[in-house]
Amino acid sequence: MINFELDERLAADTLPIADLPLSRLLLMNDARYPWVILVPRHASISEVFELSAHDQQQLWREANQLGNAMKATLGGDKVNIATLGNVVSQLHVHVVIRRHGDATWPAPVWGNGSAKPYDLDGQAQLRDQLLALIDGLDM
Repeated sequence: MINFELDERLAADTLPIADLPLSRLLLMNDARYPWVILVPRHASISEVFELSAHDQQQLWREANQLGNAMKATLGGDKVNIATLGNVVSQLHVHVVIRRHGDATWPAPVWGNGSAKPYDLDGQAQLRDQLLALIDGLDM
């Protein structure tokens, strides 16, 4: 995990939470949804298949455990886990908790409406919840 630099577009749209065994955990700055992004700390990786088999398993472990814990703790009807990379090529995985009746349900979160940035209290509250969730996971 050398020469890792976060893409400037990801940095501009997110708030840092923590480093997991493989990935940097970021909170998407959009209070409409509980939405985190995992970015494997590798230089110049844009596709999952470019990771070693071990790191592919670790990325999936981090995404699944986070999605499961977020859905159970924060409440949700569906967990969306996706890699897109059409705008930001740096490999990153979205984990989004969806709720019936949320701002864009049942459409995708990407490209629908405008992000609603967190206020400082909302950001701190969700950050604390996510950090507590991470402490309870075996990654």
